[in-house]
Formats: sequence, structure tokens, C-alpha cells
Amino acid sequence: MLASGSYPNKESDMIDHRRLGRELELFVSDPLAGAGLPIWLPAGAAARHAVEEYVRELERRAGYRHVYSPPLGKRELFELSGHLGYFADDMFPPMRLSADDEFVLRPALCPHHALVFRARGRSYRELPLRVAELGGMYRAERSGVLGGLSRVRAISLNDAHNFCALEQVGDEVREILRLIGEAHAVLGVRPAGFRLSLRGPDQRYVGDDASWARAEEMLRAALDGVDVVEVPGEAAFYGPKIDIQIVDAAGRESTISTVQLDFDKPERFDLSYTGSDGRRKRPVMVHRSLVGSMERLFAYLIEVHEGAFPAWYAPVQLLLLPVDAAQADAAAGLARRAEAAGLRVEVDQAGSLGARIRDASRRRVPYTGVLGAREAAGGSLSLRLRDGRVLDPMPAAQALGLIGAVVASRSAGLLPPA
Repeated sequence: MLASGSYPNKESDMIDHRRLGRELELFVSDPLAGAGLPIWLPAGAAARHAVEEYVRELERRAGYRHVYSPPLGKRELFELSGHLGYFADDMFPPMRLSADDEFVLRPALCPHHALVFRARGRSYRELPLRVAELGGMYRAERSGVLGGLSRVRAISLNDAHNFCALEQVGDEVREILRLIGEAHAVLGVRPAGFRLSLRGPDQRYVGDDASWARAEEMLRAALDGVDVVEVPGEAAFYGPKIDIQIVDAAGRESTISTVQLDFDKPERFDLSYTGSDGRRKRPVMVHRSLVGSMERLFAYLIEVHEGAFPAWYAPVQLLLLPVDAAQADAAAGLARRAEAAGLRVEVDQAGSLGARIRDASRRRVPYTGVLGAREAAGGSLSLRLRDGRVLDPMPAAQALGLIGAVVASRSAGLLPPA
């Protein structure tokens, strides 16, 4: 389903996220850690942290309640959820601590979020209850399919489970799709298409035909007006889903965001709420991820931006370059002011000014500030932008304000929005 929305064709080896990840020191894959278990280096972690903060705040403003849950659970939890019965081939083997105490690395967060819902009695007045987490999960992927950040065994998923009354599902799914679109626009994600993933002819699905038909029709209604391709056989074992696709630099398609309907987990976990009539009712569980896993998201973002992230999640936003040692104190003082203003800043004094400017360009730093004798004496700063533009010297406070305004707006550009 390659299509409008994917970025222009380029030599894939030139913008492969694995190569850029090494060159920009974003992450490392070490055989000693294990295949499919990348380590995020400080630069990559800084970018990821900025994105995580944005997504959490977007969710918070949309009414989500964030939780923490452990990345493993007792074997019985995943027997109850159906994962051991329908998903065991993708899971790591259980870990036995004693004859009656086995634990499993979780392949999904939904069982724990079902436990959040049933932690106490619920009323219809609480619905939709939106439970969100950026949580760890694990998949026993074959070594041959692993690669960089795009396919890993330890997954950090932007996940949520929205517990709704049946009549709330349509509006909830439409609002989720709106939030996905908002997050994609800010991050620079360019979707390649929408899929409606349905049941196939085999028997690896739970639930009855009526529940599946109702769930599929609800998702079709929420997608009204959206160009979508229906794909039989790609549903989750518990329900149909909307998958939003991306295409990487090599032309490979994958899912970045998803919305899934589930009538099965509420039944398995005996979830209920008290309706307005005082009767016990079963909620519908909507699984959703706005931006997918941090690993797959950044594999895509590294490639689509060719390492030049928007300023708001660039690892280093401002690099200060004193012309010589006489400006070192002025650069250090300005760096402290930039940090106090919430910017990620470094000072580079090693080597010639020309070499340092070239290195800043190689690192894709959005703003480079050159401090010569005149700037240090007058409290000004000359900013060089990543795209090659050089701004006239301005008061240092103005320069920091300019960068701060771009970061605060989460703009894709390097100058404040008009």
C-alpha cells in the first residue's frame, strides 16, 4: 500500500536509520546485550524523552490517566487473557521460580490495564475510562527479522485502553483517530495509508460471529470518509483493528498506530460497571496507540528527517562556539542561561572554529551560536541555522527567546511562526 504520504524515493542506504543512529550516536546494538535489544545513548534518549513528554501531555489533556505496571506477570494472568492460548509462539518462555510460581514477560499491556479497571467498582459516570502507559513489553522475534530499532524484542509502547459503554465506542474511536492525526502532524509522521484489519478464515480468533460483526461495523462507521483498505486475516486474536501504515526508506511497510475493539477481555476478566439503571454492565475495551512503540517510531523519524529532528526534540538544540579561550566564560554563562530557559545546550571549544561549525552541521544541531570578542563584550549572539542561514547578531536574551519560541510551538521550521 505504498502511496501518497510516503516521503520521496532516496538511496535507502544513505538514510538508513541504523547508519544514522551510529553516526549521530543515538543508539547502539551490542551483541553482548543481545539481538533486538538496542541501547539508547544520551542523544537518542534526549530526543525520545522530549517526544514521550509531548505524548503524555497530549494524552493528559485528552482525559487519559497514566499508570505504571510491571513488564511481567504470573502465568495465570496470560492464561486468563488468552495470550498463552493464542499468542504463545510470539512470547518468551515462562520463568519458573518454584513449582507453583511461574512468571511470563508480557507480550502486551492489556492484561495489566484490565486489572487497573477492576481494582475497584466502576460507575457509568466514569466512562470512558482512559488508562494510558508508556510501558515495556517483550516479543520473542526470530533473529532473522530483527533490525536496528524497527524490529526489536524489548518494546516500549505508547499504549492505552479505553473502557467504554457500547454507545460511546463510535465517538471514542473518532476522537482517537483525531489525536493520532494531531500527534503525527507535530512529529512529522507521514502516513502511507489506513487498513481495516479483519478476521481471516482460520480458527485463531476468540469470540462469536455477532460480536465480531458488530465490532467491524463500528470501526467502518468511524472510518467514514477515510480511504481505507480492508485486509482479512490481519485482525488481533480478540478483535478487528484500524492500522495506520508508514513506509521506510527501503520501501518496507509497517504499522505505526492502531485502534482495536475488544469484547473478549472484558468478558475474560469479568469487568463491569454500574449503569444508570443500577444494573451491572460489561464495558467495551478499546486498545489504542497514538504513535506506536518508541523504537519503531524513532526508526521512522530518524529516516524521514534524515537525523535533522525538529528543534523541539533535537538532542542538542543550541551549540555554543566560543571563537577562542577568551570567550569561554561568556559561553559557559550563556549555556547556564539557556539551560535555565529549558533548552538543551552544549559548549564546544575543541579545535578550529571552522571544524566545529562543520561538526555542528554533521550532528544536525538546529542552532549554532558563535561567540567572538564583540559578542562576548556586548552580550549578543550570532546564530547560524542548520539550513545554512546566518542571522544578524542580536542580544543573547533575544536569541534564546527565538529558540524557545520555536521549541514551544513545536514547529517544523527554525524561525518562530509568523
